[in-house]
Amino acid sequence: MKKLDLYILKKFLGTFFFAILLIISISVVFDMAEKIDDFLESAAPLRAIVFDYYFNFVPYFANLFTPLFVFIAVIFFTSKMAYQTEIIAILSSGVSFKRLMVPYFYGALIIGLFSFVLGAYVIPPANKIRLDFENTYVKNRKEIGLKNIHMQIEPGVFVYVRRYSSLRDVGDDFSMEVFDGKVLKTKISAKSAVYDTATMGWSLRNWIRREYISADQQILSSGSSLDTLLNMKPSDFKEERKFYETMTNTELTSYINDQQMRGVGNVEEFLIEKHKRIASPFSAFILALIGVSLASRKVRGGMGLHIGVGIALSFAYILFMTISTTFAINGDMPPWLAVWIPNFVFFVVAAFLYQRAPK
Repeated sequence: MKKLDLYILKKFLGTFFFAILLIISISVVFDMAEKIDDFLESAAPLRAIVFDYYFNFVPYFANLFTPLFVFIAVIFFTSKMAYQTEIIAILSSGVSFKRLMVPYFYGALIIGLFSFVLGAYVIPPANKIRLDFENTYVKNRKEIGLKNIHMQIEPGVFVYVRRYSSLRDVGDDFSMEVFDGKVLKTKISAKSAVYDTATMGWSLRNWIRREYISADQQILSSGSSLDTLLNMKPSDFKEERKFYETMTNTELTSYINDQQMRGVGNVEEFLIEKHKRIASPFSAFILALIGVSLASRKVRGGMGLHIGVGIALSFAYILFMTISTTFAINGDMPPWLAVWIPNFVFFVVAAFLYQRAPK
């Protein structure tokens, strides 16, 4: 690396971390003002507020908006260099615009790798503590029960529950079908399935069992209560608030594979989170290229114009990401496409601005 690379890299990382510190400080103040009544009403301990909540809130929030902080940092210090004619001097000395981008990509690589490691392995365990605090002192309910659940608990064993009550750990209109290949061998229907915390098993109430001997012959049995040890647990029927944010990449991949094997269809949010952990750090390169191409030209409006355009593009990126992920959750768009399409679109924007940048 040349002295020029170190000079730009130092400005890049310094501005980036300064922007994070400034915005996070403002966010903490606003968040505390919003939640102070909840803290006082629930008598949350000061130690828990500081160490369990805000100590874990800061890295989560910073990593969430890291690509945008990269963008704003590049816009800010590059436009300042352009305003002071440093960019003109660099290009006039024989350094190509392509070569000028090298320290910016070094900075984006460092920040992107750091963001990926944080988001994939460091922040998820911290999120467990933060969300537990919110569920205890801020939110009234931690989990909600799901409806119309179809899933495979073992190879050839399928379960259906019409509605699950997370407060009582009771599933209404329970049924289980056991297949041998494509042939139905046993079917058990029950008015409800109740989880017993003592035995860690399920008790079926008002059950009926049908064992199919042949196409026209079956054995029928019934009863008021039947204790079972089915390969399922209450968490399979609950949707914990932002549960996916508490999983490391390894846990997230394992959970998705397990749910898909069981035939559970509501894994879109988990797939979006998995792809977002890769797409978000990668977007730092695209946004850095846009920032340099946009801010390296000295214009009459000066730094204020560049920052204004940068903020507008930042909001456009957030809006685009929100809309696309909503389509993935509520529509038919594949989760990977929903996460990556903002990067594809903004890469086109970056290529256009790069061609128009001063060379």
